[in-house]
Amino acid sequence: MKRFFHRQALLYNAPVLVCLAAIVLLLLLPTGFEGAVIYQGADRCAARILSCDDSAIIDTGLIRSGEQVCRIELLGGRFKGRQVEGVNLLTGSLEQDKLFEPGDRALVVLYYEGDLIHSVSMIDHYRLDSELLLAAAFGLLLLLFAGRTGLRAVLSFLLTVLMIWKVLVPVSLKGCNPIFCGLAVTLALTLLIIALVYGFDRRTLAAVSGACAGVLVACVLGVLFTGLFRIHGAVMSNSTSLLYNGYQDLNLTQIFMASIFIGSSGAMMDLSVDITSAVHEVVCKKPDISRREAIRSGMNVGRAAMGTMTTTLLLAYSGGYMALLMVFMAQGTPVYNILNYKYVASEILHTIVGSFGLVSVAPLTAVASGLLLARQGTLLLRKKKKPSEETSCVPAETK
Repeated sequence: MKRFFHRQALLYNAPVLVCLAAIVLLLLLPTGFEGAVIYQGADRCAARILSCDDSAIIDTGLIRSGEQVCRIELLGGRFKGRQVEGVNLLTGSLEQDKLFEPGDRALVVLYYEGDLIHSVSMIDHYRLDSELLLAAAFGLLLLLFAGRTGLRAVLSFLLTVLMIWKVLVPVSLKGCNPIFCGLAVTLALTLLIIALVYGFDRRTLAAVSGACAGVLVACVLGVLFTGLFRIHGAVMSNSTSLLYNGYQDLNLTQIFMASIFIGSSGAMMDLSVDITSAVHEVVCKKPDISRREAIRSGMNVGRAAMGTMTTTLLLAYSGGYMALLMVFMAQGTPVYNILNYKYVASEILHTIVGSFGLVSVAPLTAVASGLLLARQGTLLLRKKKKPSEETSCVPAETK
């Protein structure tokens, strides 16, 4: 008994140790782009706005251009406490421009040589403290509500952020095939995140099998239909800026293809875990259930979940295009025209290909769960018949 429970606890907690090791390794791993020339001889810090001179701003109603000169006090960095003048350039873009008022805090970049500050560029309002507060509140809520499971969720969140920033983005910038890199990162994250939920056991194998199959389906369809739709990767926001910054050899279309299955992989993991957990619960309640019955139960759960999961993708992708849809409506643009615009077609591609992946995940996960977990249920039933041996479907952390 003790040996069994010790083994179960070890398998359940091992992914936490793997995840922690991966997070520490990624934190120490350099991206290779830390020494960008544009930031050599520069210091970044927060600054408090003391006063503003708006006399050089040209206001034409909706659009402002010119420059705003601000007297600021540096709150950090090597020049902390010094008061200098900073320039806030206005380009006439409501999307990018910002105006400061006395008392605001701004993120500034100082260009200096020795102890002499040559210029101060005012980047934007300082938001890092608010962002950290929001992230801390989110993590605290997870811990209070879900306990150790919430801690695992926080670890999976940190791991995902670091894998994207420290692995996927740098290797793609260095010219590696973004489709293969995206697949490798997505499949690795799928394995580790699901293992954090279940530990290393049959449920993990079943859920990972279904989720990875769905990712592969979305990858193949994304590559195929991007060509059929004649979508160029430049449709992605800010993508052409990469070309103008010295990365002319990057294949933007392949990056767009990778974004399709990466964007839907989270929903696929969610669905695969839902189905696997449902089948596992059925097997626990009825250990003598046949594999066929377990698969059928998983299929029923998958059908019910599909009714909302595809809509989830639609809302997730279309939510960022509300302003564009309002422009179309205000201009009276025919739907026939709207559906042919490449940036609309790209979102249709994201949504439908992601939904294809989800539809694939449901039956594949149901089959894998039925085959793997029903057999486990039969073994549990046999062991329960022996008075000297007992086992349970209760997760190891509750023992």
